Amino acid sequence: MGTPELISPRSTRVTAAKRLARRNVRGKERRFLAEGPQAVREALGHRSGDEPTLVELFTTVEAADRYAEITAAARAEGARVHLADESTIAEIATTVTPQGLVGVCRFLDTPFARIIAARPRLVAVLSNVRDPGNAGTVLRCADAAGADAVVLTDASVDVYNPKAVRASVGSLFHLPVAVGVPVETAVAGLRDVGVRVLAADGAGEDDLDTELDRGTMGGPTAWIFGNEAWGLPEETRALADAVVRVPIHGRAESLNLATAAAVCLYGSARAQRHG
Repeated sequence: MGTPELISPRSTRVTAAKRLARRNVRGKERRFLAEGPQAVREALGHRSGDEPTLVELFTTVEAADRYAEITAAARAEGARVHLADESTIAEIATTVTPQGLVGVCRFLDTPFARIIAARPRLVAVLSNVRDPGNAGTVLRCADAAGADAVVLTDASVDVYNPKAVRASVGSLFHLPVAVGVPVETAVAGLRDVGVRVLAADGAGEDDLDTELDRGTMGGPTAWIFGNEAWGLPEETRALADAVVRVPIHGRAESLNLATAAAVCLYGSARAQRHG
C-alpha cells in the first residue's frame, strides 16, 4: 500500500479553514471550526436545514485510522475529507494539542421567531456574556438540564468562537441556539408565549430556594444570565418578572457564571417535572 496523499499546507482549502479562526470571516462565510472527535461526531449527527452541517474534514492519517467510523460517515454525508500531516492540522486548529480532526461546519443558529413558535418551557438567555468559555459551558449546562433553547443577545460573544464550541462539548449541536437577539426583544417574545422571565443576579430580593418553596418555578421559565464580572445592569433586571439570587450557604464570595447557571436551570427543571 502506497503512502497516502496529503493535502498541501499551502492549499486554498487549508488557507480558507485557517481564516475561520477570525469572527469576521466566520460571519461572512457562515462557517466555523469544530475540533476533535467529539465535536466532529456531533456535527455529523446534525443537519442545518436540509443540508449536513459538516461540510469538510481535515484529518491526520493516524486519526483517520483511529476514528475510521467518523471518516467514513463524513464521506457518506458528502463532506470533503482531506488527509493532512500533523503540522497542517496544527495550523488549522486553535488548540495547543490538536486531536487530529478538524471539521468545517455550516452555521446552525435558529431564528428567534422559530424558538418562540415552539413554545419553549426552559430557556437560557445570555446577556453581555463576553467570555467564550463561559458561553459554551452555559450552553452545555442548558443542554444537560433539558432546556429547549439558548438565546445569546446582540452584546454577547460569538457562539462559534472556537473556545465556545469546545466548551460546549458537543451541546452546540443538540439544542436550538438563537444569536444576536436584543435582550428587550428576547424578553418580550418569551413573555408573549407565556414564559416567566427571571434574572439571575446576586442582588436579587428573592433567592432560588424561596422561589422553589413557593411553587412558582413549575411553569415555562427563562433565565437571564449576565456578564460574570459585572452581572446584569439595572435596565436588564427591570425587564424581568423577578430578580433571583442563588443562595450562598457557606462562606464563598460568589459562584461563577456556569455554576450559577447550572443551579438555576436544574432548579427549574426539577420544579417543572414535579409541577
